[in-house]
This record gives sequence, C-alpha cells and structure tokens, in this order.
Amino acid sequence: MEIFLDTANIDEIKAILPWGVISGLTTNQKIFSCEKGVNFKERVMEILKLVKGPVSIEVTKTTGTDQELVEEAKEYAGWGSNIVIKIPMWSDGRGLRVASTLRDLGIKTNITCLMSTNQMILATKVGATYASLFFNRIKDSKEDPLRAISESRQIIEESGSATKIIVGSIRKPEDVSEAVVAGAHVMTIPYKILVQMPFHLKTEETIKEFDTAWLEFKKSEKCK
Repeated sequence: MEIFLDTANIDEIKAILPWGVISGLTTNQKIFSCEKGVNFKERVMEILKLVKGPVSIEVTKTTGTDQELVEEAKEYAGWGSNIVIKIPMWSDGRGLRVASTLRDLGIKTNITCLMSTNQMILATKVGATYASLFFNRIKDSKEDPLRAISESRQIIEESGSATKIIVGSIRKPEDVSEAVVAGAHVMTIPYKILVQMPFHLKTEETIKEFDTAWLEFKKSEKCK
C-alpha cells in the first residue's frame, strides 16, 4: 500500500516529505484553483523537483476533441518522466478512447472520477496505470465505497491487470484505514487529513506518563 499527497501546495509538500511516508502526489483543477496567482507549468515543475514518485496532472481541455486532449496530455508528459495523466471517465467513452491512445504512446494514465466497479472494469481493460475511486463522493451518491474497492481489487487480482487502485475523496482519518483494509493499492490524502493521522489521545497521554517517570528517575539519581 502506498500513500500519495493530494495537493499542489509547496509548503504542504515540504512539510510532509521528511516524514518519509509519501511516494507520489495527485492534483486536479480544483486543487490548483486553491493556489492563487501561480503559473501552472512553473508550479508543476516545482513539484517535480520535490516529488520523485508519480505525479498526477489532469487534462483541462474537457470540451476539446480527442486529439486536443491527447496533445495536451503529451505536453504534460513531456515535463517529466514521472508525470501521470489524469483522464476523467466521461460517460460518452471519450476518456477511454484517450486513455487507449495514451497507452499506445507509452504515457502513464490515471483514469479518474470513478464511482463504481463497472467503471473500474473499463479502466483496467484500457490498461490504465492507475484508476481513482472517490471514496466519499461514492458515499454521497448513497452507494458503498468499500464494496467498490474490494470488488475492484478482486477483479484486478483475478484478471492479472497491472492497474493500481487509487482511493481519494478522503474527509477524515478513519476513511484511510477503511479503504486500505478494503483493498486500495494507493491512498491519496489531503494534507489536513494526513497531519491528523499520527495523533491518538492515549498515545499522547502515554508519552507524557513516560516522560514524567523519566524525570522522576533522573531526580532520584541526583539524590544519591
């Protein structure tokens, strides 16, 4: 199981990298919209200098032709060998057509905005490098994300597909453990959630107890 950071913020990346727990990063248009006043390509290049693992960038020419989407993807892929192109699972099949073309060009893909096992089946069939299930957005639609994850993992294992399941749309730390147990290959986690994960009240109380005991021990040493 891998952890990716879900952000385009340089300060967040620099804060988490020293932890040694993340092996990649994901972005999208909404994430970049939070980074006011930055140049898109310059920010991506900054990210690539910091993150050596897979970095997912989403196509934006959503009203364009298949060829325009492919050309946009080729441009982004040229920015770094670890770039992964995010392609939405459009209902008209455009995403699958584009992903198929990119596969043939040797460009890594992440088919995104998946809400069902059926969509995951299609993503694996076109050879997506990654396929992203949206945990809480599936819940929002009154469906079961844990079932979608476990079914998808079973299908991938039984078919021998190389596609890895990324689970995103994480809103609380508990979502992470649930999705991992269900079979996620990769969790992509926002900074505000990831920084909560080391915390447990009982852990803090125990550390304090041990520190107090050590101070008492050192005090007794001085008395001898």
